[in-house]
Amino acid sequence: MPAVVSSTVPLTILDGSTFCVCDERGDIASPTAGFFTEDTRFLSRSVLTLNGERPLFLSSVHPLAYTASFFVRNPVTNGLGRDELTIARTRYVIGGMQDTLVLRSHANHPLAFSLELELANDFADIFAVKQYDFALGDPLHAQPLPPLGSAEFDGDERGLVLASSDGYAGRTQIFFSRPVEIRDGKARFEIELEPRAEWSLRVDVVAEPNGDATQRREAERRLAHSRVLTADADEAWRLRLPKLETSWADLGGAFRQSIADLASLRLSGNGAIGGSIAAGTPWFMTIFGRDVLITSLQAMLLGPDLARVTLHTLAELQAGENDAEIDAEPGKIIHELRSGRAAEVYAPKYYGSVDATPLFLVLLSEVWRWTNDNSVVAELREPAYRALHWIDEYGDRDGDGFVEYLRRAPIGPLNQCWKDSDEAIAFADGTLASGAIASAEVQGYVYDAKLRAAELAREVWRDRALADRLEAEAATLKERFNEAFWCERGDGWIYALALDGDKRPVNSLCSNLGHLLWSGIVSDDRAGEIVDLLMGEELWSGWGVRTMATGDGGYNPLTYHNGTVWPHDNSLIALGLARYGFRSEALRIVRSLMAAAGALDYQLPEVFGGFQRSEAPQPIAYPTATKPQAWAAGTSILLLQVLLGLEPDRRREVLTAQPQELPAWAGSLRLSPVQAFGSGWDVRLNDGAVSVTPA
Repeated sequence: MPAVVSSTVPLTILDGSTFCVCDERGDIASPTAGFFTEDTRFLSRSVLTLNGERPLFLSSVHPLAYTASFFVRNPVTNGLGRDELTIARTRYVIGGMQDTLVLRSHANHPLAFSLELELANDFADIFAVKQYDFALGDPLHAQPLPPLGSAEFDGDERGLVLASSDGYAGRTQIFFSRPVEIRDGKARFEIELEPRAEWSLRVDVVAEPNGDATQRREAERRLAHSRVLTADADEAWRLRLPKLETSWADLGGAFRQSIADLASLRLSGNGAIGGSIAAGTPWFMTIFGRDVLITSLQAMLLGPDLARVTLHTLAELQAGENDAEIDAEPGKIIHELRSGRAAEVYAPKYYGSVDATPLFLVLLSEVWRWTNDNSVVAELREPAYRALHWIDEYGDRDGDGFVEYLRRAPIGPLNQCWKDSDEAIAFADGTLASGAIASAEVQGYVYDAKLRAAELAREVWRDRALADRLEAEAATLKERFNEAFWCERGDGWIYALALDGDKRPVNSLCSNLGHLLWSGIVSDDRAGEIVDLLMGEELWSGWGVRTMATGDGGYNPLTYHNGTVWPHDNSLIALGLARYGFRSEALRIVRSLMAAAGALDYQLPEVFGGFQRSEAPQPIAYPTATKPQAWAAGTSILLLQVLLGLEPDRRREVLTAQPQELPAWAGSLRLSPVQAFGSGWDVRLNDGAVSVTPA
């Protein structure tokens, strides 16, 4: 069913990294609204008026990521009585932006009025615009946006041309399907309507980042072609995915919404259906290495295509040089990709994340385990070798066997693990850690990456010496980690969140413990203690595991990484619990997160408040949460895999379900076809038992 949009929430319509942020009427009127491509705003104002006044809102519908419809009625103005006119405004974002307006008279007498579209642009970069977002920026201290550029009507063939005021070469061209009068940046139409008659207008908006001039017919042809391609690609991508039928309404709704959210975040131009995945709307519609790697890991149940294109995309972007200005080192996997004006003020490529590189190796192994396809592993042998070299040569900054981070660049977050806010790495008393920091979960990722790479080296690359060395290094890392990170806290012991620059254990109690279980670096004799901490009252909120315990000095249920609940974090924790055999605790997370999804119209946000469930009848919204967001969308898919206990058996090339008896609340379901080893598999849950058969 199409989503009916609240009149208080900005709406984002997108086609990959080209997108429009507008209000409930379809107008682009606020400082953060606009039509964007290549991280640059190409339309900063588009406001519709009737006789000089804005129409009144009726409703908005957003059926697919790349299209929306807005319904308004006329204000009472000179010549227009109450509700004599309605406007249906349909917008497609399909490379460019195309609006169709249909005006309908409901009067029993002729109507005469003027319709105007105020059109302007400032060609601001996306970072400058984001600063005016109260959630993620700082509007009170933001730098002024660029002044509006010139607007020149260049005739019917070139349309209205918007150019920047600061010498930027890019331009915006706007074409109208009817004769138009342009005055002071406003497109004006004098309309006369007979009783019950209709009048329509199409407005085509084309962004030209290089300043090229486009003729009307070329613009029309380009937009029509893009519209067909976008629709076909969207349909083709969805047809390749497994379908879920389930009696559990929350699970079914969350799964369908996850598919829709991932579809909306697909990026084009990466050589495969759907391409790779952007991190989230609206300010992160680009490649983020960590985000897309984790999302691809979460979404293996949907098939290997996303993971394959992610690996090839990141291999192409892998750093080749040591460049402190962008935190790049040979072999390092990219953190963030930017283009257009944003690349000028920030950087085209930025490498400030410490975990993307080992996660690249983990995903490469996971694709192989689900496909038994040696070709992708063989193709990416050199990028994998470079990633391994980075871990030892550059990741381990001081030669102590642990991977640390310390920002060198003048840009980017100070903390370069997944908890990358400034206050995230804090001691139990709230004191912030400093220096070169070795985050606990990163050591787990490295441990897992080396074991997986050893398997690839032995069985695909036929490099037995490397395999033996990696296995020995992983064993040493596990032993040293369990010694160095195991620290006292109160009257008990925990794994530290990190080691600071002086190698002191950062003794806060955080959700990172669950990532350690996922990686397998936790010693077996301590696993039970870790599970008790994760599911204890300080970390367990009832909706999920908090990022930080309530007893810590830095705890706040509304601080980004210090007390909130992150769905993706919990999905990895659930996977870790299942890995160590704690199925009931893993299912507790599954059930709670699906209940949270059900309470949030099935769309899990990036993060929500860490309030106790007994105090909050539904998850408390977090003000800066991105939605849709890639790894939040991947959460429901991974939790479904955990619920069913699905695992690939590479040696037998079959998909298996771990023997278990599921509780009655899981209901019944059918998921088919799940792609593994080049075949489709039919997965069913009935009477508490899971079966997997060839589809």
